[in-house]
Amino acid sequence: MSGSYNVAVAGATGAVGNEMIAVLEQRNFPVKNIKLLASERSVGKKLKFNGEDIKVEVLTKDSFKGIDFALFSAGATRSKEFCPAAAASGAVVIDNSSAFRMDKDIPLVVPEVNPDAAFRHKGIIANPNCSTIQMVVALKPLHDYAKIKRVIVSTFQSVSGAGKKAMEELAEQSKAILSMKEIKKNVFPHQIAFNCIPHIDAFLENGYTKEEMKMVNETTKIMEDDSIKVSATTVRVPVFVGHSECVNVEFARELSPQKAKELLKNFPGIVLVDDVSKFEYPLAINVAGTDPVYVGRVRGDDSVPYGINMWVVADNLRKGAATNAVQIAELFIKN
Repeated sequence: MSGSYNVAVAGATGAVGNEMIAVLEQRNFPVKNIKLLASERSVGKKLKFNGEDIKVEVLTKDSFKGIDFALFSAGATRSKEFCPAAAASGAVVIDNSSAFRMDKDIPLVVPEVNPDAAFRHKGIIANPNCSTIQMVVALKPLHDYAKIKRVIVSTFQSVSGAGKKAMEELAEQSKAILSMKEIKKNVFPHQIAFNCIPHIDAFLENGYTKEEMKMVNETTKIMEDDSIKVSATTVRVPVFVGHSECVNVEFARELSPQKAKELLKNFPGIVLVDDVSKFEYPLAINVAGTDPVYVGRVRGDDSVPYGINMWVVADNLRKGAATNAVQIAELFIKN
């Protein structure tokens, strides 16, 4: 393989791992050699990269000799065990789990928002939560212009955010209901087909879920502004790929809907889809398989002095995970 960097993908056989491999290929990342790592049960499987069949190897602490970039999507437990070993081997580690996101010594990076933070790494860089990534990309140009005081966000998150088994559960439940058969629940506590579940991750003592508090805490870290207040409600919906968010933002000074649209349209990584006269606004079915963050339904909020409502949609497996991780690696190639 041509290129100049040795890359490892840990958790290669999962939904996000598969997407990482695809994104590396599609973005022509300069890969010299690629190593695909997973648990013992996946060893021997073959995955394609640039037309070649690559055998999956078992993930161990000795897997990273000579590796330049290690992309992890193997879950927090494995990340805590193996990321330090990968970093000690000299690799720049980009971890997609929740293991290191709120560690004050580990950068939490969205390249369009806080690229400079990546270069403060000590071996490990954290990839934010999928729902946080797409929101902060949309918030960044608005915050730079009018300073955000408060964000209220409700998410409509696809089942792919919970992995391949969750996607299979939605498909099987949908078929069962349409065939008038009994449904089976394994991944989610309630039926997900034709339903919405206002519960993602574990509940905490304050009544919020871990997913909701991730959005609160990660937003202020990425935006590097503790004064921003965030309240989140995260909902799992019967969509296969693509997270949608209703984002209400209160600002410190005036920002008209027209100016907000102009700022969003001209910001890297954002596609503005906003023509209600033609019923044009972002839809999960249209963004799946793409990398930008899509914004629409941008309008004023008359309930506060300076407020904007908007609808934000992105592919959670790509910009919400795999693409963002590869973009972080690309920062180092450019520099």
